[in-house]
Order: sequence, then C-alpha cells, then structure tokens
Amino acid sequence: MITAHTFSSIQAIDREAWNDCFPDALEDWDYIVAVEKAGIEGFEWRYLTLFEGPTLLAVATAFTTCYRLDTTVQGLAKRFTEQLNRVLPGLTQLQLYAIGSPLTEQCSAGTASVIQAAQRPALLARLLTLAQADAARLGIGLIAVKDVPSDDHEWATLCKTAGFQSMPGLPSATLAVPFGSVDGYLGSLGKSTRKDMRRKLRNPGPRVEWRSTIDDVLPDVMRLYAASLARSDLQLERLPATYFTGILQQLGDRAVCVLYWLDEQLVAFNLVLIDEHRLIDKFFGHDLELTRDYNLYFRSWLVNVDYCISHNIALYECGQAGYASKIRLGCTFQGNTLYFRHRNWLINNLLKLVKLFIRPDRHDPALAAAISEY
Repeated sequence: MITAHTFSSIQAIDREAWNDCFPDALEDWDYIVAVEKAGIEGFEWRYLTLFEGPTLLAVATAFTTCYRLDTTVQGLAKRFTEQLNRVLPGLTQLQLYAIGSPLTEQCSAGTASVIQAAQRPALLARLLTLAQADAARLGIGLIAVKDVPSDDHEWATLCKTAGFQSMPGLPSATLAVPFGSVDGYLGSLGKSTRKDMRRKLRNPGPRVEWRSTIDDVLPDVMRLYAASLARSDLQLERLPATYFTGILQQLGDRAVCVLYWLDEQLVAFNLVLIDEHRLIDKFFGHDLELTRDYNLYFRSWLVNVDYCISHNIALYECGQAGYASKIRLGCTFQGNTLYFRHRNWLINNLLKLVKLFIRPDRHDPALAAAISEY
C-alpha cells in the first residue's frame, strides 16, 4: 500500500533514499539541506513523499512564498509594475505553493531506481494531488509546477488533465565542452565573437583564486552579491550569507567559490558546483564599474571553460540569465515550462489574461530567441 507524507524538513528523509530518486544529481540531498539551513527569508519548504512500507518510491521538493506576478517582467514594464505594486500590492502578489525549488533550474521531482518508467506518471499524479491537498490545508490558492523540462510529456499531460495553465519558463543554458583547449573553444565561436573575446583578453586580468571557504572575505562577497542583485529583474529570492557558506561546507569538494582579485581588492566571485560530469554556475557577483574595464564576466566564463577542459568535464551548466551573451558564447538551451492553477475560478481566469503580459519572452529579445531555439 502506498502512503503519502509531507515534511517541512528534508532531514526527516533518509539521505540515500532521497539521492536514489535523483541519480547523479549535483543538487542532491546535501545541497537541499544547505538551502534549507540557510534560512532564506520569505520561503517555507515542503517535501512531498510516497512510500510503500519503509521504501521511498517518489519525492518532490516544494516551497511556499508570496509571489510577485511580475517576477519575470523586465525593462519599462517592470518599472510600471513596481509602481503599481507600491500602490496596490494585492494586485501583483499572491501566496504561492510550488513544486520545485527557487534554487534549482528544473523541477525537483524524482522516482526511486526500482520504479519502472511506466509507473512514473501515476506516481507524479499522486505527488501533484498531495501538493494540492497540502496547499489547501495551508490556505494557499495558487499552485504551480516550476520549471518542468519542456520535453517532459508526462508532466505536461498530467498538468493539462488537472486543469493547469502553462507558459514558458526561463530556459536553462548549457555549453558542451568537447574542446582540447580554450583556443579550440574560441575557434568554435562566430568570427566577430571570437575576435571580440581575444581583444578582451589582450590585457592582464585579475588574479584568480579557488576557495573552499570564504569566511574571511564574506562581507566583500555579500557586497558584490547585493550589487549584482540590484541589477537583476529576474531574481525571485534574496540569498543570505549562510547560503554561500553553507553550500561550501555541506557539499565539500563538490562546491567551490572562485575569487577574482585586483591587488588586494575582491572584484568578483563565482559560486560553482562540480563533479566529474558537469560544472554548474550558481551565482556570479561582480563590481559593475570594474567589469567594464577588466571584462570580469567573460574572464570568469573562460576560467570555467578552462577548468572543464583541464578536468575532462563535458558539460558547463551556466544558468538562467544573460541570454544575449550566452547565445554569442555558443550555448544551447533546454526549455522549461511553468504550469499553474488557482483554486478560485475567477482569479484563475484572470491569470489567463495576466500571463499574456508576464511571459518572460515578451520583454527580452535575447530570451525570446533562446526560447525559440527549442
């Protein structure tokens, strides 16, 4: 007999059983524990589980938050919605219950290795039912399934059957790294990009330091993080210092913070996760004034590419931002879809109209180009 349980901490779930549901994932039980312990303001965590006796069959991360409908809006439209939110916050903010995580790029729902492919749709359906019941118990009307890979037809069918609407999410950018050298990578780029990159690298750059602890430079790291966050229209969460230190501590040699120094001044940092298969770029923070002079973003990009080449890592997973640059730098894009439904029929119908204006590809031509790729 299958039983369903919801937990408020992943520490209530056995580490090995959880990881068995996400084989080879870098953002595994340890990563999620670090996220949970970080105490990110405005978020509560939920963990949906299905058991058969003591055996864990399927799991999903979920979270609750107050969600601003204009999170993916940019430019002039963003400035308008910010003014509207100050005057009438109830129009743009709703309590949200979402399957997935704000700190992973794709929906974190998995099944145990003993589960046959044919059993997966039924288990996902039970997880969705469990999420809807949990949201109702918490008094939350808006339910979403966040960042489902666009080629996951099982989730698509399930959500459509359950009456969920859909809209494009932010695509995940990846760079395959089959190159023998950085020069070989540059040679794979378009002529104008290759020429521009080599020009940017002509002058000496900052000193690069790979760190497993950053306690002594944490104030500078958070200063750079805050400066970078202030320039982003797409950030859902605000990360505390405990996120960065916790990831490094919990994941051990699978997490590194790359520091960029001009003399004794920290001018950029890059938190990355690493295993033998991939390098995941979690966050890049930098001093905007010096970025232009020293091309910090592009230098950090090539540092990561060079690391992948040197360590025979085949894939560089490089996030959900900066699409214009990533198109030029040779990335491909994995589509993601957001499914959502409000229990109140009137609000649900209003959201059908609202989604036409908050689609992320309406406000960023490069993002629209990335979405059109798939």
